[in-house]
Amino acid sequence: METVNILIEALPYIKKFHQKKILIKYGGHAMIDERAMESTARDTVLLKYVGMEPIVVHGGGPEISRSMAKIGKEPEFIEGLRITDKETMDIVKMVLVGKINTEIVSKICLHGGKGVGLSGKDSKLIEAKKKAPHRVFNESTGEERFVDLGHVGEIKSINPALLNVLTERNYIPIISPIGIDEEGESLNLNADTVAGNMASKIDAEKLIILTDVPGILADPSDANSLIRKINVDEIRELIKDGTIKEGMLPKTLTCIDAIEGGVSSAHIIDGRVKHSLLLEIFTKKGIGTMITS
Repeated sequence: METVNILIEALPYIKKFHQKKILIKYGGHAMIDERAMESTARDTVLLKYVGMEPIVVHGGGPEISRSMAKIGKEPEFIEGLRITDKETMDIVKMVLVGKINTEIVSKICLHGGKGVGLSGKDSKLIEAKKKAPHRVFNESTGEERFVDLGHVGEIKSINPALLNVLTERNYIPIISPIGIDEEGESLNLNADTVAGNMASKIDAEKLIILTDVPGILADPSDANSLIRKINVDEIRELIKDGTIKEGMLPKTLTCIDAIEGGVSSAHIIDGRVKHSLLLEIFTKKGIGTMITS
């Protein structure tokens, strides 16, 4: 009976999200631990088989840094942005497209899904431009300088036609956050930003960001102060008073952008919890923070 009750609780959500696109951003523990990645991939396939249209965007920052260290190259960051010279860009492509993307595709296929690996360069899925030199201000000296970030890009446009073709034919697209500029050059993009922008462009019903925190916390020092549901105006107040800051800030801003772009809800959930994806979508209580307009 417990199993039956679980299925009955899930039924309204299966009906509600039938044939709706769900944009899932793989990050945090779901990217680092192989078993967690496989579990998340299996849950993604389940979404497909109950009638939803999942699309995956993944990151890979820690793995890029590890690969750089192997060749004696020290990662450099300016306010969270990785300085990406030509050699680093080659490593980014190797890790994101050649390693992580293919691993996720293989795990999706292992569990009966039709996974297809893509980068933003395929069919000009993500057109980008080089990010302008980043302004750095030294408060102690009062000096200001501008740092060239190299092959770091910002999104100009997302062309979802290819994704629509794939999802209509029951494929699950898995996308590496690499863009292409007017000259055909590769640009390194922030995976959260790509996920938020893409969710809007494909008319996704939900954006779900898997990370390594429970969600948005009313008190960042108290893991039990999870905010389960919040709207965009309330989030802006938390940003203004400094409750949301540092690593949570870009994820939260991505969710705001997605909702203002037409996505019904955005979710920040803890990928360390087994089956967190299913718990968030198919249960009344959920597991993370749900953000709405």
